[in-house]
Amino acid sequence: MCEPKATKKGFTLMEVMVALGMFALISVAVGWILIHSVRSTNIIWEQLATQNDGRAAVQQFVDDVRRAETSSIGSYPIAAASSTAFVFYANVDDDIGREKVRFWIDGTDLKKGVINPSGNPLNYNGEEFVITIAESVVNITKNISLFEYYNETYPVTSTPLIVPDDLTDIRVVRMQLELEKDPTATPVPLHVEAVVSIRNLKSN
Repeated sequence: MCEPKATKKGFTLMEVMVALGMFALISVAVGWILIHSVRSTNIIWEQLATQNDGRAAVQQFVDDVRRAETSSIGSYPIAAASSTAFVFYANVDDDIGREKVRFWIDGTDLKKGVINPSGNPLNYNGEEFVITIAESVVNITKNISLFEYYNETYPVTSTPLIVPDDLTDIRVVRMQLELEKDPTATPVPLHVEAVVSIRNLKSN
């Protein structure tokens, strides 16, 4: 009586090649998804960080401008105003003097400078202490004013004053920041703005 021969079962070379090819395709797809997920997450976190920095910078500006008042040597509260810079006097460090404060765009940085009154007679010729309070500012490249100014009729009259105009007309300042860390990653810049009234210049 003849016994049936046992047959060896296994993968052919073609089956192995197909399996390896499918595994490679799946690995590439999974890797692509993971890479783009990480990139998307990084972009989101960068946008949030940039927006938070912008909000902090705008809030600092608002807090300082609200304190604007006559300088320690009797100068008018506002020293200079343009679409990219605003200079005024205010006590921003809670001492007895009123500092000369400047906010302006330097390239893509928003900077703040402070000069303490010093000397005898008192003056503002001392060294300016400068810090960067926001980066990736694209107002200049986007042709958007950093500062706009309004008179005492705001908000009834919402047309900005033409600068440089009579500084004594300014009662309200609008700061608007356009922030864009990576133009290839975001469709439009992040926009942060605030409107602040100068308390000591209110006529009512």
